[in-house]
Amino acid sequence: MTGHEFMLTPSDYAAIAMAVAYGLFFLNRYSYHRLKRDILSRRQWCLNICCGHTDGGGVNADIVRHSPVRNFRRITDIYRLPFDDRRFEWVLCSHTVEHVDDPERLDQELRRVGQHVLYVVPPLWDLAAALNVFEHKWLFLTLSKEHDRLPRYIKLPFARTIQRCLGQKISA
Repeated sequence: MTGHEFMLTPSDYAAIAMAVAYGLFFLNRYSYHRLKRDILSRRQWCLNICCGHTDGGGVNADIVRHSPVRNFRRITDIYRLPFDDRRFEWVLCSHTVEHVDDPERLDQELRRVGQHVLYVVPPLWDLAAALNVFEHKWLFLTLSKEHDRLPRYIKLPFARTIQRCLGQKISA
C-alpha cells in the first residue's frame, strides 16, 4: 500500500449501514411525529380526513375505525364525501394522498367540502416515508411537509408492481 489507498472492512460497512439506518429512523420520527404534532396543534381542524389514530378536533373521518377518536364518521368513498359543499372551514389531509389512486380527484372533493385544505405529505428528505413502496403510490416532489394545494408528484417507481404482488399495506 502506498498510503493513498483506502479500504473498508466489513465492520466499516456495518457501521455505515447502522449510521444510515439510524439517520433514516430519526428523520422519519421527526417528520411523522414532531412536525405532524406541531401541525395538528395549530388549530382545531373542522375535518380530519382519513384520520387514522389522530383526533383533529372536529369531524374525524376514515374508511376504517383504527382507534377510538372523538366525533368519528365512517366514510365509504373518499371521492364522494357525505358532506355539503363548503361545510368545513379547515380540512386536514395528513399522510393520506400518497395512498390514493387519484390524488387530483381527492383534491377536487376536499376543495368541494372545505374552504381551506392543508396537505401533509412525506417530504423528500424523509426517505423512509417518501420511498415507501409497500404503502405509497405517489412520490411528492417537495422538501416541505405541508402544502395548501396539492404538491407536484410522480408515480412511485415499482410501487404498483410490489403492491400488486404483496398487497398494499395501507389504502385510502
